[in-house]
Amino acid sequence: MRSSRTAIDLRLAHTADAGQTPLKAARELLHLVFGDEMTDEDWEHALGGIHAFAWARGQLVGHASVVQRRLLHGGRALRTGYIEGVGVHPERRGQGYGAAVMASLERVVHDAYELGALGASDEGARFYASRGWLKWRGATWALTPSGTVRTAEEDDSVYVLPVSAKLDLAGDLTCDYRDGELW
Repeated sequence: MRSSRTAIDLRLAHTADAGQTPLKAARELLHLVFGDEMTDEDWEHALGGIHAFAWARGQLVGHASVVQRRLLHGGRALRTGYIEGVGVHPERRGQGYGAAVMASLERVVHDAYELGALGASDEGARFYASRGWLKWRGATWALTPSGTVRTAEEDDSVYVLPVSAKLDLAGDLTCDYRDGELW
């Protein structure tokens, strides 16, 4: 793949096959991009699925992963490709790296899941919307060890990429439980 300025060396690998060097580079990149907001739990959420690594001249400059989650909607548990750990080196933004990693993972979502979903930062929301991701307009919830809880603080940040699931974007959407950030 090529951006307007530089060749993009894009590699996909499952966490089990990625190797420690690319995973360590991805963790460091995400810390550079998000600082202390990128917690160990957030990194854990990005593991166990398919990673997209974008390299330029031997340096990791872009990363994202897709992991399987179950989201509940309309009385069904939907097999969901959940996008995690999206980041592009600050000096490489606007050069096609984010689009490259997302395009590769969107293909995975379309080929393997009923639905794609992600939690967008304010900065990332326009980028995802420009790629066809739809803002969830309904209420968000989470299954937790103490029961189902409302996650109103996430209502404006959840985006979905419909594949085969029938969705009411104004309905309720409930995520499965995980430590740390639920969405």
